[in-house]
Amino acid sequence: MAQKKIVVKKLDVRRSMVEKGIEISLSRQCELLQIHRSGLYYAPVPETPENLQLMRLIDEQYYKTPFYGIRRVTAWLRQLGYKVNRKRVKRLMEVVGWQTMYRKRNTSKKDRENSIYPYLLKDLVINRPNHVWAIDITYVPMRRGFMYLCAVIDVHTRYVLNWGISNSMTSLWCRQIVEEAIENHGQPGIINSDQGGQFSGYEYTSLLENRDRPIAISMDGKGRAIDNIFIERLWKSVKYECVYIHVFDDGVKLYEGLKEYFRFYNTERPHQSLDYKTPEYVYKAAA
Repeated sequence: MAQKKIVVKKLDVRRSMVEKGIEISLSRQCELLQIHRSGLYYAPVPETPENLQLMRLIDEQYYKTPFYGIRRVTAWLRQLGYKVNRKRVKRLMEVVGWQTMYRKRNTSKKDRENSIYPYLLKDLVINRPNHVWAIDITYVPMRRGFMYLCAVIDVHTRYVLNWGISNSMTSLWCRQIVEEAIENHGQPGIINSDQGGQFSGYEYTSLLENRDRPIAISMDGKGRAIDNIFIERLWKSVKYECVYIHVFDDGVKLYEGLKEYFRFYNTERPHQSLDYKTPEYVYKAAA
């Protein structure tokens, strides 16, 4: 990673990530910006203003009516006054990651060339930190574009172990986020994900399997969002308590906002399931 070079603005790094002629290693950039190594891979994602508005509406509606399919979402948008057809709505639903019982999200697109692992969490009693981790990717709207957010949580304590944002979804990005979580918190017994190509490719799975003590890989059943329900609940909290409220202008501001939110989520926000303690308190006390 340290050998990769990208261009960074010298002075106002919070307003711009690039300026021609200035080369700084990725490690140094992360240090200057106070960004963890896997935290921010940013380039604008082009979409029309109307499509961005539609994607924001679709993303928010998902948490209200996740059982809607393409036909119902199309009809709902037309009732709101938008002139859309099913083909356009289907594409935008795939971009934001709408999931129904009969198909997987675009962020979880299955790669048939990769291995699919069994779901290991059914009837499993998860009663300690680092027993099971969960990882997932979700769409995040911004004022002038969108990005994807990937996070790893400890299932027992709901503690967010690591996260990052990117304008594209790759196995390498997911691998780096998990790798950094292991470096900082030790390794889990099991890590659960969906069947997406990002999580079934060798670049990601080799990190977990080729260890002195291999990490067991668990994957959701096809079309079963409830198999990874803990991180799905995290996404709803992140969006309703942070993203939808602030509507960040760009990737850097989004990163800064999420950094503060995850600090709050881990250290200040009490969880009913944790007897109104915080994830960090429960995670560190048990550890």
